[in-house]
Amino acid sequence: MNKTQHEHSWHDGVSRRAFLKGSGASLALPWMMSLPLRADSGKQTTDVPASPPTRFACLYFSNGVEPAHWWAKGSGADMQLGPGMKPLIPYREELIIIDGLFNAQAVANPSAHLGRMPNLLSGAWGSLDQNDIRVGRSMDQVLAQQIGHHTLVPSLVLGIEPTELRLEDGLSMIYGSCISWASPTKPATKEIYPARAFDQIVGGNGQRKLDRSILDQVLADAKSLRTQISGGDRVKLDEYLESIRSIEQRIDRASKEKRLEGWRPSLTTPDLSRPANELPQEIPDHMRLMLDLIVLAFRMDRTRIATCMLNNDLSQMNFGFLKGVQGSLHLDLTHNGRDPELEAMYLQTNQFHVSQFAYLIDRLKKIDEGGRSLLDSSLLMLCSNLFDGDKHQADRLPVILAGQGGGSASTGRVLNYLNRPDEERRACSLYLSLMDRMGVRLPQFGDADRPLADL
Repeated sequence: MNKTQHEHSWHDGVSRRAFLKGSGASLALPWMMSLPLRADSGKQTTDVPASPPTRFACLYFSNGVEPAHWWAKGSGADMQLGPGMKPLIPYREELIIIDGLFNAQAVANPSAHLGRMPNLLSGAWGSLDQNDIRVGRSMDQVLAQQIGHHTLVPSLVLGIEPTELRLEDGLSMIYGSCISWASPTKPATKEIYPARAFDQIVGGNGQRKLDRSILDQVLADAKSLRTQISGGDRVKLDEYLESIRSIEQRIDRASKEKRLEGWRPSLTTPDLSRPANELPQEIPDHMRLMLDLIVLAFRMDRTRIATCMLNNDLSQMNFGFLKGVQGSLHLDLTHNGRDPELEAMYLQTNQFHVSQFAYLIDRLKKIDEGGRSLLDSSLLMLCSNLFDGDKHQADRLPVILAGQGGGSASTGRVLNYLNRPDEERRACSLYLSLMDRMGVRLPQFGDADRPLADL
């Protein structure tokens, strides 16, 4: 990039969320205090908000929790957490533990799994007619519809297990594969390939083929930018570029592995040419990489809304990678008939899922955005569609929030709604509250016409 080209690119759109440009590539930078605010005309302006935007992410895990170990009490640094939430102990002051919310339409649905899963984020009725796949638009997609135009990717919809098309108990497993619904009849497309998600976030409107030259094309622009920012922001820029390279390298390594997650098919040698950019072959690596991509997307402001399904409902995921968890798939561990040995393994899977949430919290907490962390500017939610998985209990959802939503949420608290009237226990009231904090104010959502009390 010559001097004229650089000056043109700089004055044509650099703000505190700036872009590095190269031939055919463009990388959005994290928010930096020392970059001048500029309008599209290139003139400095005070109209552009100086504070980072609020982001929302939902992590879902299937089949509920081991109930005896899922509890919380107290507040702040003195908050006590049950064994199921143990990985969150270092982050107690960042949390809001919520107990007792539910979706009435899920409780009423006779399908113990597929009628109580796709409506998690909508509170809508799930159709029992296999020829009429229908459920409500989920709250993340309402957000995407209302504010998604502010970013390149309206919402990032991620998962670990693929969307299944088979029938289970006469209903489509699409219901068990998707929590994010773009319309009542269409789930949002879930991406399970990290390379494709990376392309969405980094690779030029999702059309540029992923390769390892993206950073090489923008290094010259980055070198010039370093002379125009503060010392602290130079460190941030270097760390940011290195994080991009690290993700590229991890995708490359994962695609070369020979192992497979979970179930092993009888065919061990491909009978067609192997495609590029394969899935990571170990479940923990796959999950962490997807969470890193959420962090990357938030940091680049490529999206402000993300969901990630750590597993599908009726999951066949094998947790044999956890010490002491052997011989049973996740579905079997959660439907354990109160077998003490299986219950102990079930607890370990709960702790593993919670540890993914803790990882995301930790990553966001360590990223500074001009005086407050990326976590402070986020609203994170960990949830499942059931409480006691063995009993298919849908009248008490496990929900944990983290982050302050740009100062709109007070953390370090436990909120228990179990003994309140049903109209005060609606999960959709929580969603109204979260959407409001994202700047989307609705008079009603699902079965709720008021925000959640005390949140």
